[in-house]
Amino acid sequence: MNQFNQKTLVIVKPDGMRRHLIGEIIKRLEQVGLDLVDAKYTQANEQLARDHYPVTDEWLEAVGGKSLGDYQKYGLDPMATLGTADPKEIGRMIHQFNIKYLMSGPVLAMVWEGNHAIEIVRKLVGSTVASVALPGTIRGDFAIDSAIAANAEKRSIQNLVHASGSIEEAAREIELWFGD
Repeated sequence: MNQFNQKTLVIVKPDGMRRHLIGEIIKRLEQVGLDLVDAKYTQANEQLARDHYPVTDEWLEAVGGKSLGDYQKYGLDPMATLGTADPKEIGRMIHQFNIKYLMSGPVLAMVWEGNHAIEIVRKLVGSTVASVALPGTIRGDFAIDSAIAANAEKRSIQNLVHASGSIEEAAREIELWFGD
């Protein structure tokens, strides 16, 4: 094993499962040469979903701030939709939306391995906000949701798949979903 070999967690989220995109997602990951080393079909309970989305004040501020930027971009009033313009409060709401979303149906959790696996998977998956994901990415080809639409409907962005964002995050998430 070389120093660039990594493991990463990929989850086909409930909307990806409902839309029967498991095969397409696996195909794309295999086509670049990654190896599927573990997989589990499961239903996240509240504790697992909560633990999957660890929250810090910085995360709350960043997520809430991005949402406020969207409201400004579209000339909308966050008070009218969310009842607040406080970025931290909005971040807390989005955290709850994410937990509910992850629990809304079965998921396929997978561990993928290969050279630069984390970076490669993130590129293949595309932007978290599906409406701005580039064509050729999983989200860009199969999802159309936006943060502003999700917030207006008080739900998480339907973006088909989760992919770990760093070596540390991958290690924590793999242990959370698969144990040792």
